Amino acid sequence: QVQLMESGGGLQQPGGSLRLSCAASGSIFRIAAMGWYRQAPGKQRELVANNPTGGTANYADFVKGRFTISRDNAENTVYLQMNSLKPEDTAVYYCCAFITPAVGVAGSWYWGRGTQVTVSS
Repeated sequence: QVQLMESGGGLQQPGGSLRLSCAASGSIFRIAAMGWYRQAPGKQRELVANNPTGGTANYADFVKGRFTISRDNAENTVYLQMNSLKPEDTAVYYCCAFITPAVGVAGSWYWGRGTQVTVSS
């Protein structure tokens, strides 16, 4: 079975940095894209950054210039480097990926369980 596992969340002061990572494991034939979403209390889940395989990364306006998404394709891993953190960045961050498990098997979106990021003084 395919699984996504996030790590790297925690508590930081405003202006601090965190790096999130997400590793995909299990039956994986192809990954078309990997990205990050977040959800704060009382708000809808929103896109943070997306990285299509072989394509150009895309960022939400509220993180441009502060966050960077990157991937290690050999390890089926996606990272989110978060700098200049703000209190409004506080949310549960979810990893997602579009994965084809095997030849002849339809691909689908998979989601991690989320990791908490809290930015507070």
